[in-house]
Amino acid sequence: MRAIKLAALSLVILFIIITGISLFIPSNIRISRAINIKADKEAVMSAIRDPTRWKTWHPGMENAPLLYVNGKPGGVILDSTSMERPVTIIITKETPDQVTAEFNPKKLRPVTNVWQALSYSSNDSITIQWYMHFNLRWYPWEKFSSLLLEKSHGTRMEEGLGRLKKLFK
Repeated sequence: MRAIKLAALSLVILFIIITGISLFIPSNIRISRAINIKADKEAVMSAIRDPTRWKTWHPGMENAPLLYVNGKPGGVILDSTSMERPVTIIITKETPDQVTAEFNPKKLRPVTNVWQALSYSSNDSITIQWYMHFNLRWYPWEKFSSLLLEKSHGTRMEEGLGRLKKLFK
């Protein structure tokens, strides 16, 4: 009986320590990548703005079915195994210089994707910045898993921006 109490107390104390350490990890994480593309800003932004063209440059979108919003393509469905809550990326805001899309994963909070075009008057190219904004809960497993977000999502973002640049060569 003493061994069971000791084990239970040890697990509770270990959970409190791990939770305390995780509170030092920020809840808002932003991963950003940028690339210079020698092309017209409107042409590049139209490729980003149009979900039917995502399969040509966005990693993982090659076979993703389109999601129609108000009769026009407004995003893609990444996983439709659960029709109650499918995994989607939906465009939520568009301006001439910026496109915002919301990635809705199954178990995490929505992740905001933003593609922004930065142009300079003295340069013949534009800079496309892509960032993902994660808003995590206080759960220790979410906080510690955020330490791996840069590695997992950053490389895919670099790959996508590289493909986007190749479209306009």
